Amino acid sequence: MRKSKAHKSIFLETHNINNLYSGFGQFNFNLARALSEETEFLGEHQIVLNCNNVYIKKELGNRLSYNRYWQISRYPLFRIKKKYNLWHSVNQNTKIEPFSRETPYLLTVHDINFIEEDTGGRLNFRINQFKDKIKRSNGVVYISEFAKSMTHQHFNVPSVPEYVIYNGNTLNNKSMILTENSYTKFLPTRPFIFSIGQLVEKKNFHTLIEMLRILSNVDLVIAGDLKTDYAEILKQLIQKYRLQTKVFLLGSITESDKIFYYKNCLAFAFPSLREGFGLPVIEAMTFGKPIFLSSRTSLPEIGGVDSFYWENFEPQYMAKVFEEGMSKFEANKDWLTSSYINRSLQFSWSNAAKQYTEVYKSIL
Repeated sequence: MRKSKAHKSIFLETHNINNLYSGFGQFNFNLARALSEETEFLGEHQIVLNCNNVYIKKELGNRLSYNRYWQISRYPLFRIKKKYNLWHSVNQNTKIEPFSRETPYLLTVHDINFIEEDTGGRLNFRINQFKDKIKRSNGVVYISEFAKSMTHQHFNVPSVPEYVIYNGNTLNNKSMILTENSYTKFLPTRPFIFSIGQLVEKKNFHTLIEMLRILSNVDLVIAGDLKTDYAEILKQLIQKYRLQTKVFLLGSITESDKIFYYKNCLAFAFPSLREGFGLPVIEAMTFGKPIFLSSRTSLPEIGGVDSFYWENFEPQYMAKVFEEGMSKFEANKDWLTSSYINRSLQFSWSNAAKQYTEVYKSIL
């Protein structure tokens, strides 16, 4: 899309969109796709994505504009010099910044997990990087109230407008969720608990394996990239407890696989210790499944009052919460199924895009 003199330009630092298998990649893509549908806003504004993925450009079309991403633009001397009316840093980790500090700047904060996860020089770098982003911001968006409260707990946030805009549910508008019933990985033969996510320590998946030692006639299916140190720990735990016929690590799965397991699982479990939002929770709710979550960080905010929560991760306790939760779900199945589905519909990328365009206009 060519920019006329009347258009105000908004640059979205979306280089992560080139990797759609990452969480930031999915966030960038779904937000950009929803923004591309805001035709009234785009009639007066130009949105520019930092992207060099041909597939992305084909999917999003010419309602948006594109800046070719170069890795070297991470370094100060090679920062993007072209002037934009607004620069939107769509996540707090990106090293790519505008050359001029006079450019109006919006920051989206997903989490500040680095406070707990990093140490030493890397932690100092991340803290200083985040402080600089906050300091230069003309507005800050958080993806949850929890992300906002944690940011205020650890950093001095300047007196600028702040907003909470929830992520959308990617599955809300997919007709395939009504018809898709194919799989390519594995077909469980017994009722199964499903979970999905990056196989890293903070996801806490090993507690589900410990719980499976106690639960009979229930299997566990976990999807996520197996090329991590934590994945090896999970494999060793499965062997240690001889759960090879009850616990299954699928590795990365396709979108149709994911939908199949959401649709056919007995329940969805997500015992994560640190989440800025927790998108799989909303995705599972799309199918009206009972939801079992850690009570940590943003998960109660996203899971709502009808999800079931683990306050600690002792195996006997977790199994008790699961069994009692399933009993409650079965006794109130129609009502709870409807409650989960209705909650999933509250999280929409279209709504998120509309809220972002209002933020853009307020800063411009």
